[in-house]
Amino acid sequence: MGKEDIAKLRAQIKKVQDKKRFEHTLGVTYTAACLAMCYDIDTERAEIAGLLHDCAKCLSNDKKISLCKKQSIEINLTEAKNPFLLHAKAGAYLAEHKYGVRDEDILNAVRYHTTGRPGMSMLEKIVFIADYIEPGRNHSTRLPELRRLAFQNLDKALVEILKDTLRYLRGTDHEIDPMTQKTYDHYNKSLTEISGVQ
Repeated sequence: MGKEDIAKLRAQIKKVQDKKRFEHTLGVTYTAACLAMCYDIDTERAEIAGLLHDCAKCLSNDKKISLCKKQSIEINLTEAKNPFLLHAKAGAYLAEHKYGVRDEDILNAVRYHTTGRPGMSMLEKIVFIADYIEPGRNHSTRLPELRRLAFQNLDKALVEILKDTLRYLRGTDHEIDPMTQKTYDHYNKSLTEISGVQ
């Protein structure tokens, strides 16, 4: 995909999202491109993943469930109780079958942008972090610190964002997707081993 394809994709996404969601999508797209430049990752792939990360967000919960069931996409217990979480898995399917993306790394960046996963690629980390820190976000008092950290150390930013997310979920009635906890445990352990702190 070149710049013309990205412009076409942006126009397509604009049609399926409400104004607020589309503004967020653009914020994630630009932030992902900036992080990609910082870490020497292909910026066009980062833009495509950013544009597509919430492509299923504005589907109704019933449509998300229906799509996943029809396409034999696994629905875990947390997602069954909170079907809005399915937008990442449904989005990865749409990215491939509606928007024509064949790049597995981009599809995984869409699929895991809410929970993360152990063994994420650089692009997956970039989209996950961009979704949390894009300029339109204001949900955490730590955002200025996390934004700085994202451009200094991607893995440290990932761990701190996961820590914030888990702390937030534990403080509310929201359930924690097991994959979010697994991702935090994996990267927190890796950072601890690298720093030599036991």
